[in-house]
Amino acid sequence: MAELYRRLDVAAGKVLLVTGGSRGIGAATARLAARHGWTVAVNYSAQSLAADEVVRAIRAGGGTAISVRADVADEAQVLRMFEHVDAKLGRLTGLVNNAGVVDRAQPLAEHSLARWRRMFDINVIGTLLCAREAVRRMSTAQGGAGGSIVNLSSAAARLGAPNEYVDYAAAKAAIDALTIGLAKEVGGQGIRVNAVRPGLIDTDIHASGGRPDRVRELQAGVPIGRGGTADEVAEAIVWLLSEQASYTTMSLMDVSGAR
Repeated sequence: MAELYRRLDVAAGKVLLVTGGSRGIGAATARLAARHGWTVAVNYSAQSLAADEVVRAIRAGGGTAISVRADVADEAQVLRMFEHVDAKLGRLTGLVNNAGVVDRAQPLAEHSLARWRRMFDINVIGTLLCAREAVRRMSTAQGGAGGSIVNLSSAAARLGAPNEYVDYAAAKAAIDALTIGLAKEVGGQGIRVNAVRPGLIDTDIHASGGRPDRVRELQAGVPIGRGGTADEVAEAIVWLLSEQASYTTMSLMDVSGAR
């Protein structure tokens, strides 16, 4: 137990938590952030082996990382996750709210209440919970050193995702509103808050929604003629985390190939 809570040696001011960091955009962000000097906590809900593989890759490249399990929709688990990061890595200065879900492509008339509960519990409540805990640690008004929060929204927030994921689009529109409001709320406390809105990105989230070939099917409708990659989205996220983006807050950055 003593080993579990032994704090690791980390670079001052470079402690990052990536929720949903075991796959896709989250995993790409964790790996890239580590290459830019961040010490990374890789959150996962169920895919422990995938999260451990991300941690191993970071350590193999000379970085520092840990994995930490939590369902972001469960407040008690979120609190324990942040306490674990505090104990192992020190005070948080970066958060990427990446954890999220879609469901099967269906028109709204076929949706169930259970689907909506899951959609909003994970995509919205989970983001709110993690943002709250991050602010409590980063805010200069509460003894923190400031920091950066990057929320994962989606191009669906402005496209609406008709006949597919209207509920997902609505949840991501809530993330846009959160980003704008929170950026204004904590801008004077040393915290920047931005969102990245990926478009058609080639990750396995489409398979979880029952359409594993969705990118191939729809990429002809993307003005630049292809789907994007998780690594391309990660580049935008890590830039927003960085000091190079020191005057950028309240932005909703589209990474969508003009779709």
